[in-house]
Amino acid sequence: MREILVETSARHVHVTEEQFKILFGEDAKIEVRAPLSQPGQFVSFSRVDIVGPKRTINNVSILGPFRKAGQVEISATDARTIGSPAIIRESGDVKGSAPIKLVGPNGEVELEEGLIVAKRHIHMTPEDAKEFGVKNGEIVNFEVKTPERSLIFGDVVVRVREDFALAMHIDTDESNAAGCSGTVYGRIVK
Repeated sequence: MREILVETSARHVHVTEEQFKILFGEDAKIEVRAPLSQPGQFVSFSRVDIVGPKRTINNVSILGPFRKAGQVEISATDARTIGSPAIIRESGDVKGSAPIKLVGPNGEVELEEGLIVAKRHIHMTPEDAKEFGVKNGEIVNFEVKTPERSLIFGDVVVRVREDFALAMHIDTDESNAAGCSGTVYGRIVK
């Protein structure tokens, strides 16, 4: 069976267009710094500070395009560092998650909810799902083999959509736990 690329998703922020204008000014435009592996997604040149109850993490990248709601994705270590709960959720599921403040060069945005630790997941197309014998929302195990810290991740959610590109996403804590460095591949294990 085909192996799947494992990508480390570093801390980042998603904002609405309205939030972006508050943070960067009414005439500001979100500009692409580099495309991401998922079609249409990109890292922008724009960065904000995320302010928790105890500490601030500076210069966190904003990803585009704009979203319907603000969301901040960090690792569990980051959550502990800033003094916020490490609430694990699928991206986009922010209801009842932790609050966070975003500070940009032109203003601040207080999110009443939106701070999450993203649940590890695999993006795939319907054709990929058929090949791997899985369906959208299914929870699988995923094996990553590295020279010194091979690991089987449990509780990996399969996310299937026509506009996805095949890749597994883990956060920096998970990447470090598995010793991921450079280009890494893994496989679904049942």
